[in-house]
Amino acid sequence: MTKVLLLGLGRWGVNHLRNLHSMPIELYVAENGEQQLEPARKLGLPDARLTTHYQAFAGKVDCVVIVTPAQTHFPLCKEFLEAGKDVFVEKPLTLANEESRQLAELADKTRRILQVGHIFRFDPATLWLRDAVQSGHFGRVNMLRGHFGGFKRPRNDSGVMFADGIHFVDLFNFLLGALPKSVMAVHHDFLGRGMDDVSLVSLEYETPRGQVWATVESDYFIPGKFREVIVCGDKMSAVCDYNVAQYKIKTYENRHLCHGKDFKGVEGAMHQIECPPEEPLLAELRAFVNSVRTRQAPRADAWSGYDAVRVLNAALESVKAGRAVELN
Repeated sequence: MTKVLLLGLGRWGVNHLRNLHSMPIELYVAENGEQQLEPARKLGLPDARLTTHYQAFAGKVDCVVIVTPAQTHFPLCKEFLEAGKDVFVEKPLTLANEESRQLAELADKTRRILQVGHIFRFDPATLWLRDAVQSGHFGRVNMLRGHFGGFKRPRNDSGVMFADGIHFVDLFNFLLGALPKSVMAVHHDFLGRGMDDVSLVSLEYETPRGQVWATVESDYFIPGKFREVIVCGDKMSAVCDYNVAQYKIKTYENRHLCHGKDFKGVEGAMHQIECPPEEPLLAELRAFVNSVRTRQAPRADAWSGYDAVRVLNAALESVKAGRAVELN
């Protein structure tokens, strides 16, 4: 049975705990203090598998799941990869391009699995959208729009772009199978924390079917909870609401038809797409454990994590420079 060490039982870590506990694995948990370990005790994990010193279990386990502040990702991933362990790390892989690149290279060198928590890659709705984009059902994709926002407590280890906007930046890279050629961003710090709490990122992609313009908006203020992606093509468009359990996607066969010098907007049929009601976090953790067992490369590997970090740091550079930044 695969032995898994979970590091971190914070706001998101407890969801990892719940899902890992439901899987056929041998689970170990580490946190900084005894009180933080209470959620694991309540699930019935024995004290012999709980610790406040993660190094105590490092030699006992096959792999580790890291759900700790972003600033700790680089040293923890490096430590476990060098010790020959497979690693799942929550996004972002790191906050710095060079650190992310080093980890991706280290995973390749040590032949270890390093999966990044780009959870939307594991939602069945995403796989439907990606297949539809890649197979040409949308025709030429012109525009992508993502809004990941809503009123909630801000994270204190990064701004909202690295905390939330990164989800849809990676998602768009995944849907298009490409990286943007240029990035433009505008940020605001309404709370005065010294980091963004509203972010608008504009991405320009070059694909075999032409140029695609994409925007990703993230915030901590708008009432409600928004996890919406829109794909607009010249043959079909789609709205995907990731908050919905099963019928996430609606497609619209709307087209613009040219008559002489004028265009006419023709509204076509609308279809509702049923997606399997699967919890994406459980799906990505299952995929990680399967990669550990089979040595199959993960869908969200370290290089995809590195690419997302590169785009976001280009966005930060754009904010400072007040102009678009080319992605090398």
